[in-house]
Amino acid sequence: MFKAGQTTPIPVLPQEGSPAHSRLADLRQAMTTRQARAGYMFVLPSVVILAVFVFWPIVQSFLLSFQHWKFGADAVQEWAGFDNYSRMLDDERVWGAFRNTLYYTALTVPLGIIIPLALAVALNKRLPARSLIRAAFFLPVIASFAVIAIVWSFLLDPDIGLLSYWLRLLHLPVSSWLRDPTWAMPAVILVSVWKTIGFNMVIFLAGLQGISESYYEAAQLDGAGAWQQFWKITLPQLRPTTLFVLVISIIGAFQVFDPVYVLTPRGGPLFSTETVVTYIYHQGIELIDISYAASIGVVLFLIVLGLTMFQLRALRFRDTD
Repeated sequence: MFKAGQTTPIPVLPQEGSPAHSRLADLRQAMTTRQARAGYMFVLPSVVILAVFVFWPIVQSFLLSFQHWKFGADAVQEWAGFDNYSRMLDDERVWGAFRNTLYYTALTVPLGIIIPLALAVALNKRLPARSLIRAAFFLPVIASFAVIAIVWSFLLDPDIGLLSYWLRLLHLPVSSWLRDPTWAMPAVILVSVWKTIGFNMVIFLAGLQGISESYYEAAQLDGAGAWQQFWKITLPQLRPTTLFVLVISIIGAFQVFDPVYVLTPRGGPLFSTETVVTYIYHQGIELIDISYAASIGVVLFLIVLGLTMFQLRALRFRDTD
């Protein structure tokens, strides 16, 4: 116990070059080395998993794309050079698959950002049964995409589907949604957006709850309305969150497979819903043309990598302005 008026003694550091200073420096170095070693040991399992199941398959895909791959342990893997890539230039189905993928991405990404953001802003307020409503929107996320696609295939059925029943009650035209080349892709987009709304909503809710209330209080004192607060405070503060949702949405859209494969087998009527990944599956699994499928996968990988790097650099440029 210190008495009144008593001061705490100030520790005196050892002078530089003294034996005590050398021992202190050695102790700090040993602690730093021990902490670094512990950090490497914690990171090592994740690095091994990524190296085995992510990086090595990517390297193998690049190698396979330059070969004429054949089955068998004794089969000679012939070097093909750029033959597989030249073949892509003359393959109309590849171009159609890329067009469908871009069409799917151009609609699902904006809808998958605007709708969840609006829901997050609404559900961030104090509402009755707010937790129950959040859980209801998030429930499709934890369900299997294959199961959800099967359920939606019944809902969109022109004969027994619930959607067709409602349209008939309203005296509106009913279409064979999943069998019509015009409506097959919009139906797939509808199911995909409905499935991912809950996940993106939760991400935006986390970002909204990280914004300090003092910004809104100051804006209210200055007479700013709700719409001005949203544009001047909410959106700028949510820029990192929006970038994260944008990047993962684009990556997921370019890799779409489950809803297309289950709702419209083999790419739908007249290949109207065939995407790049479903065509890779067709070439690699059904036709056993591994090298050609690998070349398409490499092109898709480079496109997604380029788009992701562009978005990250764009955000960094805006932050430095």
